[in-house]
Amino acid sequence: MKLSVIIPVYNERETIEEIIRRVEEVNVGLEKEIIVVDDGSQDGTSQVLKSLKFPNLKIFRHSKNMGKGAALQTGFSKAEGDIILIQDADLEYNPQDYPKLLEAILDGRADVVYGSRFLGGPHRVLFFWHYVGNKILTTLSNMFSNLNLSDMETCYKVFKKEILERIKLKSKRFGFEPEFTIKVAKMNCRIYEVPISYSGRDYSEGKKINWKDGVAAIFHLIRHKFFD
Repeated sequence: MKLSVIIPVYNERETIEEIIRRVEEVNVGLEKEIIVVDDGSQDGTSQVLKSLKFPNLKIFRHSKNMGKGAALQTGFSKAEGDIILIQDADLEYNPQDYPKLLEAILDGRADVVYGSRFLGGPHRVLFFWHYVGNKILTTLSNMFSNLNLSDMETCYKVFKKEILERIKLKSKRFGFEPEFTIKVAKMNCRIYEVPISYSGRDYSEGKKINWKDGVAAIFHLIRHKFFD
């Protein structure tokens, strides 16, 4: 089997080489490809990517910023692996968690695995109101999907590629998280959660998501539950 790691990136010049190195080095016991989609970066990220020489690395670029969801869709369309894993371009999520994320899929128990920041793994202590917002969104998502996830908004979502053949993703920005969750729930996929470590950033370190994205997530939950 083959693993496709999809990394959407926008203005992450300081971290992109290091995260690719970490993904390249982690041993998962599978053939692996790393697909980076540069979503119109303007901070020098593109130049850094052009200089990299990793054997399993494939780079694609959007001429303008289109959003995380759009970058993921480009990555999905280029993926050749049997299993898809989403990795953010910053250093908040640790590729050393890949083996535990893959375990339930490889042994046949799961179709989709979420890596939860709230199930007991080590994590950096940061924003209380971000935590509250995440819990509200996850609770709403669970109400609409009849799931009992602890972390709907997590970056780490791992799933069989065949799932992409059965759903049509529409969200271009951060709406991907609620859209994907609602749609795999509608498909009655076997979904697992595992604890992961989390080294969150603050805004001075480049964190991009804000309260507007939380409001948008509520809209996407309603849209994809009742009108899609």
